[in-house]
Amino acid sequence: MEGFTCNLKTYRLLKGLTQGELAELVGVRRETIMRLEKAQYNPSLKLAIDISRAVGAGIEEIFVFE
Repeated sequence: MEGFTCNLKTYRLLKGLTQGELAELVGVRRETIMRLEKAQYNPSLKLAIDISRAVGAGIEEIFVFE
């Protein structure tokens, strides 16, 4: 997606989580996490907040919209 960068993989790995583990924590499928990490999917606000809390980083650090 143009104008969207996702740094989720970096923060997920820093927490030692697999895509599947993170998906389970935030209540989505692993494929959703995979698509987010490839910047192919814009998260809802609730999902962005849940992910932010799970990996311990600010939403604007993980999801960058230009």
